[in-house]
Amino acid sequence: MSLIRTVHGNAGNGSMAAEVSAAMARPSRPAAVSHGGGEPLSGGLLLLLAASAGLSVASLYYSQPMLGVMGGNLGASDTAVGFVPTLTQLGYALGILLLTPLGDRFDRRRIILTKAAVLSVALLLGGISPGIGLLLVVSFAVGLAATMAQDIVPAAAALAPEMHRGKVVGTVMTGLLLGILLSRVISGVVAEHFGWRAMYMIAAASVALIGGVAWRGLPHFRPASTLTYGALLGSLASLWRKYGALRRAALAQGLLSVGFSAFWSTLAVMLHGAPFHLGSGAAGAFGLAGAAGALGAPVAGRIADRFGPSVVTRLGAGLTAVSFATMLASPWLEPGTRLVLIAASAIGFDLGVQMTLVAHQTIVFGLEPAARSRLNAILFACMFIGMSIGAAGGSLVLAQWGWVAVTLLATASALAALLVRLVPGARMGSEQAEPAIP
Repeated sequence: MSLIRTVHGNAGNGSMAAEVSAAMARPSRPAAVSHGGGEPLSGGLLLLLAASAGLSVASLYYSQPMLGVMGGNLGASDTAVGFVPTLTQLGYALGILLLTPLGDRFDRRRIILTKAAVLSVALLLGGISPGIGLLLVVSFAVGLAATMAQDIVPAAAALAPEMHRGKVVGTVMTGLLLGILLSRVISGVVAEHFGWRAMYMIAAASVALIGGVAWRGLPHFRPASTLTYGALLGSLASLWRKYGALRRAALAQGLLSVGFSAFWSTLAVMLHGAPFHLGSGAAGAFGLAGAAGALGAPVAGRIADRFGPSVVTRLGAGLTAVSFATMLASPWLEPGTRLVLIAASAIGFDLGVQMTLVAHQTIVFGLEPAARSRLNAILFACMFIGMSIGAAGGSLVLAQWGWVAVTLLATASALAALLVRLVPGARMGSEQAEPAIP
């Protein structure tokens, strides 16, 4: 039987490898689902969704540790090669706003498979690019196609039964965040030993593999809307005005993203200077600490299912603020102790940010099932706006006032997010869904 049959059956006790083998060996046409799951997802299907989200979003970050090597190999200037990650992020941001809403209008399975094919080809072309020109074009295409991760999350929410939606979304988001945090570590190691082109080839193969498994195991999804493309984009503003809970979630998550991005965008520079004098490999190792925090996301999802997502948003924002605030003591500690404190804080605030994101997605996905892709697009657009502000602001603050000022910025943004979550819902928008408009 195919993987989707396990959603309604009892094959979830087997291993992922066994389920994938069965799916590949005996072809079947997965049944279509709409926006409401029945039985709990099997372990194999849940792992497929989490791995797909992680491998697709990781494509955004593979290039960052390899820029120095890529520039020398291609004969490109530092300025030119610096546009590789810039165009990738730009493509991703535009893709969230312009492509992700299509998940409400068309079969999400078809969209996911199409983006997987485009992403795999784009990564392959990146690995064989003879010059910087083609690589820049490819980088923009990688960003656009990597938005398949933002199609997978609403798909997981649609497949999950309501009582387990927080847990399912939390597990898939763990895969996504692990892809973000571990991608830089992996690409740095691969590039050092096998060259930067090898990393692109490996990435292309991994996306092609996950696309093949998804083709056999992912169900079809019935379109939830009949709006035209223009009307879909126009409805983003309508959804923003309609749901106070969406505005509240987007604002709080965007504020948390400011501090999150300020930390990670300045960490390598801070570690390179006195008193540490550490290389980029050390900064990449801190990504492992952040990944440890991300593993707590399914727990956050279960808490949201049991006690409500609003409770989790406050816990997550509070944990993030406390974790950032503890780093304010670092200037008075020995260098070794400071590194331990920073690593522990990274675990704490990564867990806090992830907890809050899972809870916010649980909130917005419950507002209007037929608009989940658009609601998710709005939430993540605000999140990436916050990350952009944090990256720019963190670099400026570090250059002007030092690392303590960066931690102050991160702490202040987390406290502001906590304040947004503590303000009574009557002022910022209730978490209760309003009746959907056809």
